[in-house]
Amino acid sequence: MKKELFGTVQGRDVYLYTLENSRGMKAVISDFGALIVELHAPDHAGNLEDVALGYDALEPYLVNGCFFGAVIAPNANRIGGARFALDGQVYTLSSDDGGNNLHSHKDLGAHKRVWDAREENGGLALTLSMRDGELGFPGNRTFRVFYQVTEENGIRITYDADSDRRTVINMTNHCYFNLNGQGRGDIMGHRLQLLAASYTPADAGSIPTGEIAPVEGTPMDFRTPYRIGDRIDSDFDQLKMAGGYDHNWVCDGYDGTVRKIASLENESAGRIMEVYTDLPGVQFYAGNFLKPEQGKAGKTYDFRSGLALETQYYPDTPNKPQFPSSVFGPERHYHAVTEYRFV
Repeated sequence: MKKELFGTVQGRDVYLYTLENSRGMKAVISDFGALIVELHAPDHAGNLEDVALGYDALEPYLVNGCFFGAVIAPNANRIGGARFALDGQVYTLSSDDGGNNLHSHKDLGAHKRVWDAREENGGLALTLSMRDGELGFPGNRTFRVFYQVTEENGIRITYDADSDRRTVINMTNHCYFNLNGQGRGDIMGHRLQLLAASYTPADAGSIPTGEIAPVEGTPMDFRTPYRIGDRIDSDFDQLKMAGGYDHNWVCDGYDGTVRKIASLENESAGRIMEVYTDLPGVQFYAGNFLKPEQGKAGKTYDFRSGLALETQYYPDTPNKPQFPSSVFGPERHYHAVTEYRFV
């Protein structure tokens, strides 16, 4: 495994680690934020292209307002009112998104920490600890992320976490994909399939209402593949409030086993990505709030120039007892697997 210095932050050296399979697919991971910095994926002819949005240098990742490539922990997505109750106690979190909590903490979440990294079984293991009460969440917690580049041309991410108290844990990766290659136009022509008959409608602050609604008859129905641009600007209240697709879909067949939940294709690039996970939901975000900025290799990122498929427990789950529970602790270990596979 190749290891090279990326920079220095928080008094620690930060490195890039290159994982590669025998077919040439490779991922470049940083121990800062457990970031996916590069992801060189094949098309149907085996030609490789970096399909992950990001930066060439460490410094922009110290800001990274779009969370490019980052692992989110302790809790991905939003918690309404920046608070939740657990075991009779109310926990107050950072209010960083219109009075709500987004991705745990804008400046102090796992995406802004240096993780401990080591090579393990042909992959890269990264660990990070947080103290009881840190970021407002209970429990002394240890988070672990394990990256592998598989021979099936997948990047497989295994998440684990332990806590000595019952707490909320909901980890994800916020990689933005463009199957044309990073910085090569928008994602409106990508064809998406989500194996989900339902989604969780949200209010104007993107907090789920608690309803699980059918996608049938709405622009949220991706059970058969659709071009993202075909319906994203439809006169549909959920899309108008969110500026496009930025919602959680309820994945079909959730039983705790890894199964295919999505497929993304760009016919012009001849590149197809399938998504596998054992988690109950996926947030499809179409890059509605991306603004012009310089990315890797001198490329410019702009409105809808990348999309995220964030596997997860549903947003605001700690305040929605009807949703699958994201409470973990001494008697319930957190474990999740997600793979982005290029076929």
